[in-house]
Amino acid sequence: MFGTVDTYRKVIALTGPLLPLISFLARLPVAMSQFGSVLLVAETSGSLATAGIVGGTLSAGQVVCGPVLGRLADRHGQRTVVLAAAAVNAVATGALVAGALSHLATVPLAAIGAVTGASVPLIGPLARSRSVALAHRAKADEGVVGAIHSLEGTLDEVSFVIGPALVGMAALLAHPAFALAGAAALVAGFGTVFALHPSASVTAGSPAPARPAGRRVGQPGVVHAVRGSLFLQGAMFGACQAGIAALTVRLGVPGQAGMVYAAMGVVSAAVGLGMGALPARFGLRLRWRLATAAGLALSVPLVFTDSLLPLYAVVTVLGAACAPHLITAFALTERSVEPARLAESMAFAASSLVAGQAVSLALAGRLAERYGPAGAFAVVTAAAALCLCLALFTRVPAARSHALPTAGAPTEDRAAAKESAAYAGR
Repeated sequence: MFGTVDTYRKVIALTGPLLPLISFLARLPVAMSQFGSVLLVAETSGSLATAGIVGGTLSAGQVVCGPVLGRLADRHGQRTVVLAAAAVNAVATGALVAGALSHLATVPLAAIGAVTGASVPLIGPLARSRSVALAHRAKADEGVVGAIHSLEGTLDEVSFVIGPALVGMAALLAHPAFALAGAAALVAGFGTVFALHPSASVTAGSPAPARPAGRRVGQPGVVHAVRGSLFLQGAMFGACQAGIAALTVRLGVPGQAGMVYAAMGVVSAAVGLGMGALPARFGLRLRWRLATAAGLALSVPLVFTDSLLPLYAVVTVLGAACAPHLITAFALTERSVEPARLAESMAFAASSLVAGQAVSLALAGRLAERYGPAGAFAVVTAAAALCLCLALFTRVPAARSHALPTAGAPTEDRAAAKESAAYAGR
């Protein structure tokens, strides 16, 4: 216990106490915009189909453009990219609210949704890559790097519990428009603060590294397998949402759907925070296999669940397998790619998760309509089984395939180190 606290104390010493808080508040709009846009458009248009189209284009924009923003951050630095993306996203979110309230036609509203998704500032992936860069410059050990992934995974999980809850509360007490307006204010304010925080200096950007002819850089096999695993985890999330919604509607308590899904997120966040206590001998390959095996074992009871209390119990327990898989997947990504491409790779990983969720929601929703909640829950189990297959059959090297950046070579690295000292202890 004390060792875990000491490890997280080292993480906070690297980042400063404000950076995790700022990044958490800046990533809340991502969790609010998808759900909020669907509720808002459904409310103003009276059409679930239109709401689904707008929500789908928002997801598509994030999936397609997320890796592009990550690459730009690698090349030109996080500060410039996040400032621009946050400004565009705030304006686009505001335009989406205005368009929905003025009953704009489906096509232009979907186009605004696409711009909103494309300009999401990727605070989660960028915060991970920034904190990892701080750890590498300080020559921190792998235990601290692992704790960074655990902390970031926990912040993601908590944001995806609180974000939809805030949207639901705004819709219940007033109107979904207030939730999206709040998301626009959060991304404009805290996205800008995240961009301007002194820690951004350690991700000042660098030109694309030259690749010698015929030489493979990094571990592309692992990277592609992990992206596939995250796509399947997203599919599990989407199918869970569809199945939970279908079952609670069947039971006559549709308002419980959000609470059930939130329970999974709370447990996932708690277990994710505890991941920082795992000793180094539990390597990433073993963690990946155990997490995906647990996901499969804990998802099977969902198919046979047909009442509310067992649904709460099964979904809550399933949450214990989610964060370990996500944290391990992002840690494998960090270890398998060159530091100069870390933000792009983290963004690609996050986009894979979003893509899986979007595709699965559409598929599992149809299956739930035809076969009931069990049809959607069967998708959860099938995706979990494929996740385990990837973990079992992917060869994960025991060591990094690339050198970590040193703190002394390039001039901009020395400048970054000087600026980093400005926020030590903040």
